[in-house]
Amino acid sequence: MNRKLATVLAAGAGLTLVLSGCSSDSGASSSGSSAGTGSSEGGLISIIVNDPANPYWQTEGDVAKSEAESLGYTANVGASKGDTNTESTLIDTAITNKSVAIILDPANADGSVGAVKKADAAGIPVILVNAEINETGLAKAQLVSNNAQGAALGAQQWVADVGDTGNYAELFGSPSDNNAQTRSNGYATVISQYPGLVEVANQVGNWDRTQGHDKMQSILQANPDVTGVISGNDEMALGAIAALKEAGKLDQVKVGGFDGSPDAIDAVKAGELQYTVLQPVATFAAEAVKQADSFLRTGETGASEEKQAFDCILITKDNADKVTEPFTLSE
Repeated sequence: MNRKLATVLAAGAGLTLVLSGCSSDSGASSSGSSAGTGSSEGGLISIIVNDPANPYWQTEGDVAKSEAESLGYTANVGASKGDTNTESTLIDTAITNKSVAIILDPANADGSVGAVKKADAAGIPVILVNAEINETGLAKAQLVSNNAQGAALGAQQWVADVGDTGNYAELFGSPSDNNAQTRSNGYATVISQYPGLVEVANQVGNWDRTQGHDKMQSILQANPDVTGVISGNDEMALGAIAALKEAGKLDQVKVGGFDGSPDAIDAVKAGELQYTVLQPVATFAAEAVKQADSFLRTGETGASEEKQAFDCILITKDNADKVTEPFTLSE
């Protein structure tokens, strides 16, 4: 293990907040323009995720709903599937249903701003999870994974697995999602330190397993000598693995993922996926609801900053058995 790798892995050993404390006893608090009611008597919390067909977003919705119900609210979960028009309709429904708060995984960094403004104008506090919008002061909080830190962890491990020479490909997420570019930039920052590693393909897979599979097939046709694939998420990585199996090349190509999904954990254990980077979505989905509850009761989220990033953790064969619940690493 090289010195750079050891340093980065040590930094990711724990699951910590890197931007702002999220506990209720933090100092100055983020509140935004809509005032809290001063008391919470239950009510409906509307939760809007991207696509629950992806286990990451399924967990996000399930955990948020469970947390809301445990705090005395009713809750429902809708899915935008990354479409801002669908998202806008779901926001309209939440307003019509007199939701007391909205937990939103925004469909688009720019395109979702209008949806948040609409909810805010209706006096409904919005807490964003997983992805940011390109405007502050509208949502009461924005809770995301520390994607730059997670990408560095993954890229260092990927280099350790692939080696410092060879041709490689990157599978990129959704261009409308800031997380995709942040992870890609994080990968490039690390990999650029190794001039013997040459990127021969960079394909958009839109976070989707089927697209990851199809893009990998195309990559192999054009670049049969590729030795590594670094993916923006697990679903695309698992699709790439399927294509590599079909081509009889999985033993020649090292694949790295990002998310920590149950299928990815199984693939790590099986030796098919070199690693995944676990996003603590279960942690910040629950925290988002707690901050919504705090805002409804006190007019403050209890966090010192609107934007809050939660550190990711590297999962390899060494610790994969400790992921006993979806997206949660046991102590």
